[in-house]
Amino acid sequence: MPDSPTTIKNLGVAMFTVSDQDDAAAFYTEKLGFEVRSDVSFGEAGDMRWLEVAPPGSGARLALNPPMRDEPGGSTIGVESDDVLGEHRRLSEIGGVDLDPEPMQAPGAPLMFGLRDPDGNNIFVVESPEVRD
Repeated sequence: MPDSPTTIKNLGVAMFTVSDQDDAAAFYTEKLGFEVRSDVSFGEAGDMRWLEVAPPGSGARLALNPPMRDEPGGSTIGVESDDVLGEHRRLSEIGGVDLDPEPMQAPGAPLMFGLRDPDGNNIFVVESPEVRD
């Protein structure tokens, strides 16, 4: 029996379902400042597309996938920031982002705020653990 109960060692890719991959890529790159990490066609006819975005320097990526069922949206991820208040201010100033009016903090929880992409996927900007310590 192995020493560890799993061979999994890293959270590499989270996946959001989006209604339009180009529109989603524009939102994540132009509004949130992410970068495109992968954008390739695949499948027998080359009619499928794998599109990944991520914050600069992040090891984890976000795959933006077309709907596999009837509706996109409804998933949630958390991203970390060393300046939650500054990021909230930046997003408020650029506009076009469905953003919580104010960051929230509860005893025992980090400072954070939520926003939604155009398909209703939830993104929580959470204070980095290094800032909390």
